[in-house]
Amino acid sequence: MHSVAEALVRLGEVAESAPVTRLSAAFAAAGHELALVGGPVRDAFLGRVANDLDFATDATPEQILDIVRPISEAHWDIGRQFGTIGAKIAGETVEVTTYRADSYDGTSRKPDVVFGTSLEADLLRRDFTVNALALRLPQLQLVDPSGGIEDMLEGRLRTPSAPSSSFGDDPLRMLRACRFTAQLDFLVDDATEAALEELAPSIRRISAERVNEELSKLLRTDDPRRGLELLVDTGLAAEVLPELPALRLEMDEHHHHKDVYQHSLTVLEQAIAYEKARGVLRSPDLVLRLAALLHDIGKPATRRLEAAGAVTFHHHDVVGAKLARRRLRELRFDNDTIDAVSKLIELHLRFFGYSDGVWTDSAVRRYVRDAGDQLERLHILTRADVTTRNKRKADRLAFAYDDIERRIAELAEQEELNAVRPDLDGEQIMALLGIRPGREVGQAYRFLLELRLDEGPLGPDVAADRLRAWWAARS
Repeated sequence: MHSVAEALVRLGEVAESAPVTRLSAAFAAAGHELALVGGPVRDAFLGRVANDLDFATDATPEQILDIVRPISEAHWDIGRQFGTIGAKIAGETVEVTTYRADSYDGTSRKPDVVFGTSLEADLLRRDFTVNALALRLPQLQLVDPSGGIEDMLEGRLRTPSAPSSSFGDDPLRMLRACRFTAQLDFLVDDATEAALEELAPSIRRISAERVNEELSKLLRTDDPRRGLELLVDTGLAAEVLPELPALRLEMDEHHHHKDVYQHSLTVLEQAIAYEKARGVLRSPDLVLRLAALLHDIGKPATRRLEAAGAVTFHHHDVVGAKLARRRLRELRFDNDTIDAVSKLIELHLRFFGYSDGVWTDSAVRRYVRDAGDQLERLHILTRADVTTRNKRKADRLAFAYDDIERRIAELAEQEELNAVRPDLDGEQIMALLGIRPGREVGQAYRFLLELRLDEGPLGPDVAADRLRAWWAARS
């Protein structure tokens, strides 16, 4: 957190950049107000790089267009009905929005758009005080009508108006509160948390697509744990991702198992650390993070209390993959994400037999084949899933996984393991056996694939001999 003086220096640097000076001069010449608002001002205090340049003005959308048209390389008015005009100025994308004084009907998060005339009033209708900041241009005058700077100094997240009113107007702000606690490393104040608990059911008014967007942004933060815990503690997760609070399984004095909910959050943290350290995936990797968070969601449904205090979760990997597929589909995730997350959850236990006994080359090939293009994510998820405090056990598992990765690399170098295919393709199979396309070709292909996995590459001549023998025995 920077001091006010340091933040003003940073804001001054932003104000002196080519797109801002050009825009500021044009609005001043036209006799209209202009202010840099929201995230860029907040991030100057937090020492973060501002990725967006958002402005507010008393000019109408039509007037904004007239002002930006002569100074921009391109402009667009896709948000015109909401008062927003976009433009590209000096190579930077900017958005300029007319002051707003919206009202809500209490049933939809979409307000009746009403344009305002006051910067202060516009700021007070925003989601949180730390986002209700502005820098008037070209005066470089800081505007903070709701105490956002003090809240940043205290690491506090609260709404400019009464939280029940703010969340009642737009329930999506409740998910944004969870995201910002993680993104900014802030805590919500007591009144805000109470309103989150009271109004959690109203999140049902929000479309699945918007919920997806906020959850994804939360998971992409550097440390999502605080936001996820707020999501669960306030009851919001029960509405949008019920599988997560369901992981807080009841414990009793006779049957003991690790806290599955806290374990899952730790696995997520460790997966993020591996994701960054290994540097193979583009970070942040949403698929990996979803899989890490949800990898054990099959445990509540498969929990069994056995004799002598044992607790089992047989087949929770398979059940969890199905539950994840259903939930992600309801949240409108794309099919590729759903397929990848489900596959990772289904495979996340596969490795743990390796440490009990060295796998054959065939078993290693099958591991790679089944993981497919998710192999690197599976490497990370499996490593992250080790949360035991028993150092000897943790070291043994880490050594075992180092060993399997070494063997995969060696086999890949020897056999081009990433493209495991039979030694003969479908056309060659049909020509060799004198058969037409159909089920028998598929059966022959699978026979050769099993040979390839069990014995490695055989070469076309040996594969042809083995196929003829299989065909003759089959006939």
